[in-house]
Amino acid sequence: MIKSMTAFSEGTSSCNGITAQVTIRSYNSRHMDMAFYAPEHCQPFEEEIKKIIQKRHQRGRFEVRLSILDERKDADLFEVDDPRVASFYTALKKIKDDLNLSEEVGISHILTGRNMIVPSCKEQDSRQLWAAVSPAVETASEDLDQMRRQEGKNLFDDLMGRMGYIEENLKGIEEKAAGIPDVYKMRLMERINRLTADTDLIDPVRICQEAAMLADKSDVSEEIVRLRSHIQLFKEILAADESQGRKLNFMIQEFNREFNTIGSKAGNARLSHQVVDMKSELEKIREQVQNVE
Repeated sequence: MIKSMTAFSEGTSSCNGITAQVTIRSYNSRHMDMAFYAPEHCQPFEEEIKKIIQKRHQRGRFEVRLSILDERKDADLFEVDDPRVASFYTALKKIKDDLNLSEEVGISHILTGRNMIVPSCKEQDSRQLWAAVSPAVETASEDLDQMRRQEGKNLFDDLMGRMGYIEENLKGIEEKAAGIPDVYKMRLMERINRLTADTDLIDPVRICQEAAMLADKSDVSEEIVRLRSHIQLFKEILAADESQGRKLNFMIQEFNREFNTIGSKAGNARLSHQVVDMKSELEKIREQVQNVE
């Protein structure tokens, strides 16, 4: 069954006082690529996260966002940024001396500076972090797969309905196309009658040959046979176990080629209009197929 490439999911997991929250958004793309947004100490997990996603998804652009909540007892330790404090104090002293201020520089003045006291940059245990991150990614990836499959069912129903519309209307095209050779033959006879109005020199055999050539050039039976074959194959690809969006895209090109040929051979306005209608429906199918994995 086909899968959509557009979906959203999230997963949360906690381990040893660390909680990881993962969100994944997927969009349509010709290839598999991933954008990873996470705290700096989680950047080394990018390749492992990509492997988890690749287990269930073959194609698309994935935006993965990871946030960490550390609730361990030592998670909120702070430390003084000594170089920044010393530099800020020196600047305050210079202002005091330059302006001959009587007030002494104190702790209250120093604390007005930014980032004088910062969270402690303690070493993070990558194994503890990964123990929290990994299950969250697995959950988000699995939920994303389910959502893509559900949306794929909706795409399947829509595409099957539109393909059924084309298949039904192809019968009408075939009926109208059967009269194309007669139309060309009639036009040929009208031209010949105008050109030979003042003469009796006309070769019936030659006329039959020209009419036969026109009938052969205007015959669209081969195109209709190929279209029916394309419709059958398109439905088989839709119903296959694996999602095959690239094949469906290729099939759309084949459909267009046959409809263009029929349109160029059309002998009347009604048939041309029906071909245009089919191409319009085919364009809607093409837009939907862009979202198929």
